[in-house]
Amino acid sequence: MLGISADSSEKQKKFQDKYDLPYTLLADTHKKICQAFGVIKDKNMYGKLVKGIARTTFVIGPEGKIQHIFNNVKADGHAEEVLAWLKSAA
Repeated sequence: MLGISADSSEKQKKFQDKYDLPYTLLADTHKKICQAFGVIKDKNMYGKLVKGIARTTFVIGPEGKIQHIFNNVKADGHAEEVLAWLKSAA
């Protein structure tokens, strides 16, 4: 399992330590991975249209192909949602 964000490695390390995350975080500060996966979207921030990263989870199978996409992810309950999907897909 990997987590990717546009934050620096230093910020990610603090986040990982704070929440005791058991997986690797990758820094995409130039947003190349975000662009490749199509997660940079138009967002409305305080009434102004801006580009931002849409929280998205990709389940990638052993062959390296995307098996499922969870869009507009909210942190609360998402791990359970992904686990339920993995169990149903097995």
